[in-house]
Amino acid sequence: MFIKTIINMKKSFFILSVIALMMLSVSCSTKQHAISNLERFSHELRDNGRYYNYSDWMAAADRFSEIRQKLHKHNYTTEQRRYIGELEGKCAGYVYEGVKGRVQDIGSEVNGFLEGLLEIINVRL
Repeated sequence: MFIKTIINMKKSFFILSVIALMMLSVSCSTKQHAISNLERFSHELRDNGRYYNYSDWMAAADRFSEIRQKLHKHNYTTEQRRYIGELEGKCAGYVYEGVKGRVQDIGSEVNGFLEGLLEIINVRL
């Protein structure tokens, strides 16, 4: 009877260990997934931003905000936060490059867009 109890305890411990490892791996992959989304978004802006029109930039601003919200749900190391900041800075730079030549064509809407984007970036830092 005593041996059965020990065996059952070992099985329970093993099962709990497996569950804990699964939860940990899901959490880590979710954290990394959020960073990967920001990386992909940065590359998208870098590669295609020069072809965006005003509505594309508005959609990009919404997507950037969604990605940042997901990023802020997790705790990151100092190095990960530095990398996230670097990617966010690149995104802001790509936005600036993408619209700077069109400001006069589109007028005050783009200026408002840039102000709004910079406000989001500064508020959430």
